[in-house]
Amino acid sequence: MSLAPRAVLVHRTTEYEELVAHHGTHGQAAFFLASRGRDIGEVAERHERTRRALAEVTSAIPLTWRQARVERADLDRFLFAPEDVVIVVGQDGLVANAAKYLSGQPVLGIDTEPGRNPGVLVRHRPRDTAELLAVAGASVDELTMVEAVADDTQRLVALNEIYLGAAGHQTARYRLGLEGDGGVVEAQASSGVLVGTGTGATGWLRSVWQERGGALRLPAPTENRLLWFVREAWPSPATGTSLTAGELPAPARLRLTVESERLIAFGDGMESDAVELTWGQTVEVGVCRERLRLVG
Repeated sequence: MSLAPRAVLVHRTTEYEELVAHHGTHGQAAFFLASRGRDIGEVAERHERTRRALAEVTSAIPLTWRQARVERADLDRFLFAPEDVVIVVGQDGLVANAAKYLSGQPVLGIDTEPGRNPGVLVRHRPRDTAELLAVAGASVDELTMVEAVADDTQRLVALNEIYLGAAGHQTARYRLGLEGDGGVVEAQASSGVLVGTGTGATGWLRSVWQERGGALRLPAPTENRLLWFVREAWPSPATGTSLTAGELPAPARLRLTVESERLIAFGDGMESDAVELTWGQTVEVGVCRERLRLVG
């Protein structure tokens, strides 16, 4: 007998909950915000809006389905199953946070604050949940992801972008090259390397792309192609600046060999969940074989 689907609700602690947990009471949190020119009423209203959205989404899940909830901070300890349907209730970034832990499960993004969130990944309203769950898995966009694989088997997956560089964004030293590029490798000193997807082209990647004049064509979210940029490469007798940007179509790989005591790689802005690399290690970055299956 096959298992009934399991709806996994992914959410995050609200700003109001964090404030009350830190300051102890509503009143003390209100005093703290007032001292900084903010009104706790607006924060509390956003909290209530999120709670109402979670309740509405929960009530729309079929009674025959199993249910589970996971907070963002616990994603790395939660075991997703093949039959899960993942419902992300919150912001676009929460979908990206969850994506790296999935392996093909359909994801439904529910926007708790329309107009405040861009709605790139949380495309739907709580009232649409029941209708969307009825067709989840049948109508999805398969969004390209990016992966970094180190020579010691460490692996990092991200939906938007992967950053490789020094902790604190200080000067990173490494050798950079492209597979199948005639063996051309360049020693560089920079503030890091950014490799991003079409989904990431709405965020950090787009910012760097605009600074470079937009000469490269941004990839579409479902396109098997990445863009990469070296940030602030520094020319010197020992380091060059000829390899600072490019396209990375599948299955090509960008290869970086560490020449610093410690570099890190992290995805989607989650520096707390970084892969650490030491002198002489090599890491390759390219299109990931997995896709985020986002309900359209």
